[in-house]
Amino acid sequence: GNPDLPTAVNITWSSINFKTILQWQPKPSGYFYTVEIHGQTSNTKKKCILTTETECDVTDVLRNVMETYTAHILSITSSGMDNFEEPPFAISEKFTPYNQTVLGKPEIKNYTQKGSKLNVVFQDPLTPYTFHNGSFQSVRDIFQHDLEYKLYYWKDQSSGKKDAMSKSHKFEVSVDSTKNYCFYVQGIIPSRKENRNGQESTVLCTSGGRTILDEYGAEIFIIIAVIAIAIITLAIVLSVILCKRKKAKAAREKEPLN
Repeated sequence: GNPDLPTAVNITWSSINFKTILQWQPKPSGYFYTVEIHGQTSNTKKKCILTTETECDVTDVLRNVMETYTAHILSITSSGMDNFEEPPFAISEKFTPYNQTVLGKPEIKNYTQKGSKLNVVFQDPLTPYTFHNGSFQSVRDIFQHDLEYKLYYWKDQSSGKKDAMSKSHKFEVSVDSTKNYCFYVQGIIPSRKENRNGQESTVLCTSGGRTILDEYGAEIFIIIAVIAIAIITLAIVLSVILCKRKKAKAAREKEPLN
């Protein structure tokens, strides 16, 4: 190969819900990159052939999520494709999608707080992979019983959190019926040593029976007090001004005419 061509550095795998992007540096000048994906048991597959970009979506060639892959990033001149010499290349770290992809945010579909029960229903994140009928596989379809979810919940305006585990799409937990609660859901893969916890869903809060005191606490009293003081002060100032004007007018009326 051409020993003068720079090879890729800082090669990283970025993967969420099995959508996997390979990134590297530097930006090429006068040459191109081609990505080869090598599996332990699968044939080599080429992606992003003769690209000037420094990232490549390799999701579709990692469908065997249990396989361990490495990426070879080849540095190639425009004429380099015509000869039989192997171009210079850099090799990535090993990547196993099943063990290393990050679980994305679950989507909260519905939640209610009735009495002393908080019910939360959510949906699994979807992957880019599809079934034969064209519908997208969810992370549960791939991880199956290896996937669990944790619900974190706490009283609104409080910092003390409780949690509950579930392998289904819903939670039902006991709460204080006189308080509103905030919560979020997070996917977990207990069998992993790393990347066990997924991304956290959006934080939502119940609102049944919420009062303005629950919403703003002591702040509302401070605001009311400030407004009341301002009104009283304004009333006093206006009264003093009007009184002085009346006295001045009465004094002028008593003066003899020239």
